[in-house]
Amino acid sequence: MIGVAVACGVAGAVGAVVFRLLIRGFQGFFFEGVEGVAAVAEEGIFAEPTDPLEVARSLPWWLCLAIPAAGGLLVGPLVHFFAREAKGHGVPEVMDAVATRGGVIRPRIVAVKTLASALTIGSGGSVGREGPIVQIGSALGSVIGQLLRVPARQLRTIVGCGAAAGVSATFNAPIAGAIFAVEVIVGDFAVAQFTPIVISSVVATVISRYALGNHPAFPVPEYELVSPFELGAYMMVGVVAALVGLTFMTVLYFSEDQFEKIPIPEWSKAMLGGLGVGAIAIFVPNVFGVGYGTIAQALAGTLGAGALAGLLLAKIAATSITIGSGGSGGVFAPSLFLGAVTGGLFGTAVHQAFPEATASSGAYALVTMGAVVAATTHAPITAILILFELTQSITIIPPLMAACVVSTVLANRLSRDSIYTRKLRRRGVELERDEGPNLLKSLFVRDIVDREPEVVPSSASLAKVLDLLVESEHTEFFVVNPRGRLIGAISLVELRRVLLEQDQLRSIVVAEDLVEHECPAVTENDDLDLVMRLFSHEDFEEIAVVDPNDPRRLTGSVHKRDVINAYNQEVMRRDLAGGLSSTVAVVDKVQEVVLGGDYVVRQVLAPPSSVGKSLSELNLRSRTGVQILLIRSARGRASALRVPTPSDRIEAGDALIAAGSKEALDRLERL
Repeated sequence: MIGVAVACGVAGAVGAVVFRLLIRGFQGFFFEGVEGVAAVAEEGIFAEPTDPLEVARSLPWWLCLAIPAAGGLLVGPLVHFFAREAKGHGVPEVMDAVATRGGVIRPRIVAVKTLASALTIGSGGSVGREGPIVQIGSALGSVIGQLLRVPARQLRTIVGCGAAAGVSATFNAPIAGAIFAVEVIVGDFAVAQFTPIVISSVVATVISRYALGNHPAFPVPEYELVSPFELGAYMMVGVVAALVGLTFMTVLYFSEDQFEKIPIPEWSKAMLGGLGVGAIAIFVPNVFGVGYGTIAQALAGTLGAGALAGLLLAKIAATSITIGSGGSGGVFAPSLFLGAVTGGLFGTAVHQAFPEATASSGAYALVTMGAVVAATTHAPITAILILFELTQSITIIPPLMAACVVSTVLANRLSRDSIYTRKLRRRGVELERDEGPNLLKSLFVRDIVDREPEVVPSSASLAKVLDLLVESEHTEFFVVNPRGRLIGAISLVELRRVLLEQDQLRSIVVAEDLVEHECPAVTENDDLDLVMRLFSHEDFEEIAVVDPNDPRRLTGSVHKRDVINAYNQEVMRRDLAGGLSSTVAVVDKVQEVVLGGDYVVRQVLAPPSSVGKSLSELNLRSRTGVQILLIRSARGRASALRVPTPSDRIEAGDALIAAGSKEALDRLERL
């Protein structure tokens, strides 16, 4: 793993350097023409970056429209036809791959994301380069892991190594890169995961410093905490930053929804977004590109209150249009931009009111940068460390910590999702970092319900009930009245109490006398996390399942052993996509891979008789003896794999990747 971490660090650093070089080349081409490209070609990685802001001020209005539109016209088809995962800011796609596909990321993402994001930023798109380099570094790590055929758990860590390398090389921030990968991507601070990620981050930083130099991302004047009472103002900054971050998230996804509704080809929408960004840039050219120049001005305190307010609104709109229309770029740099102008605006007001007790507006701009990042990402540790390493200024750390914590707490209160997880939730992907009980939240009673519970009439004699004790495999006997309504349950514990006195009680005790009236019940729509909590609080092995519209109508029961089995199967299923990634890659080529003996993994076209039915209805394991590992969806691109659940329905054209004996797989194909 240490060797792999070093390889990921090298790959991530090289990817970051190439990505930045491409951005410089495209910026030179779009804003300066052939001369700009020639300068980059001549000076290479040491070329002075083109400042879109300075060039845009001298451009005619029609070029302000045409340049980002041309970039969108190139990016839209590139993303749509070659790798749709490259659309947007990239980090949610990496989180999805780690959580649901075992860390498997398609190799083509490296090339498509690099080119698409460089084109978007180079043509003036209002996005950052940090999100793309996270996806590029993660994809490089995933490719390395897949080539080595490592298990899914290690592949996730290697993806984190790639992400850390990308962030470290881009920001010149080794600590923040490692923490970002652990806090946001992998979500596990265990030593086994943390050690290789740190190594990868360090290697990437050393290489990028050699190639790009060792200096902060933007100059920061000296600031200090003027008065202890100023800490209250910085905590108020956290409140303001949380509101700005939530507004940014809301507008961003509102923009995505509006572009989805526009009745034009999907690949052409990025061009339309480019026109929108260009229209804003005619009046506010600062929205072009990453925006580090404007951030430096806000930190220096050279922008007036009116300009700061205008920049805040313009940047939210421009970034939302760029990403919502299908552009490729990150939201980290825009969050820094929004924090800088918001903090500058807040700091100007506070400093005018209390000039002797507060720092200049630049200090508040710096702190609010971190606070907005913390609010949007829900990752305060990363925000604090990355601002420290970006600026290499330690005097501002105490107020930065206070503001970031306040903004994160308030943002969590107002929205359960970060700017990354909201995108996944909108797709129906629920990320739960804890691999304990929360896994059961994705499973439901309907998946394991026993439709034949042991039912006892309330008037049944004690002898009848005791006979069931011997004959039945159930541990709970559900008692119903003459109208078939559930009264309660008789447990084995209760029956044991009367065994010694059964001769005396046989003629006077009936089933209703033994009932526990307060027995719990669940519905088929309840998740298994709730069921397991009920099992843990009471001494029984079986729970009644009732109609959600009629809590006294018994429809089945759920067994504790079935919940445990479902949990174990779900843990295995979560690792299948990554653990079988190399096998599936071979299956794509040869259709069948021998596992040993007579057992094989084979890709089988879904039989016509299975179309429209769920896996639980088909019951293929009992009927044929095969286990369905993955389903290749007929919708979208051919490589779209999903890990099946019992409720998944087979569609015409789906391919089943199944494991079993050759004879069993032959039976499946004949269905």
